[in-house]
Amino acid sequence: MHRNIYLLPGWQDSGPGHWQSRWEALHGDRRVVQDDWLWPRRGDWMARLEETLLADAAAAPALLVAHSLGCHLVAAWAAHTHHAARVAGALLVAPPDLARADTPPQLHSWQPPVRARLPFPAIAVLSRDDPFGAFEATAALAADWGAEVLDAGARGHLNADAGLGDWAQGRALLGRLQSG
Repeated sequence: MHRNIYLLPGWQDSGPGHWQSRWEALHGDRRVVQDDWLWPRRGDWMARLEETLLADAAAAPALLVAHSLGCHLVAAWAAHTHHAARVAGALLVAPPDLARADTPPQLHSWQPPVRARLPFPAIAVLSRDDPFGAFEATAALAADWGAEVLDAGARGHLNADAGLGDWAQGRALLGRLQSG
């Protein structure tokens, strides 16, 4: 079964060297484009995801591929929507710890973070030296979401700076979700 793959970038979007942008170009995955990448409001981002998933009736079941704040979008949307059955699974990469005291003011509308169990399978890929969240804190968050936690080692924020390129390992994880 063909499933549509939706890319959910984090705060400030994913630049051209980011694995999400590379997947969009290489595989035709669809980026969910938000109106405001600099001052993201949780409710606005949730509404855009909902609109995107409902606009394409052929999209179900979809796979969500989230990076950073996009992981929190998946959790918030899933806890609110009546359409979670449209999603077959989620790959959650480098969710930040939004409960930290140094969380930027642009992200305060995302507090408190939604910690409810996701109604679909999820894999969370975490780095040991992510500057936006200690491994133990993000692993606890992913566990609350019911996600399988994978330790990526010391790979920073698992973004373009981490040198992941086309990130074949991430694509293999997506394949695991896709095969059910």
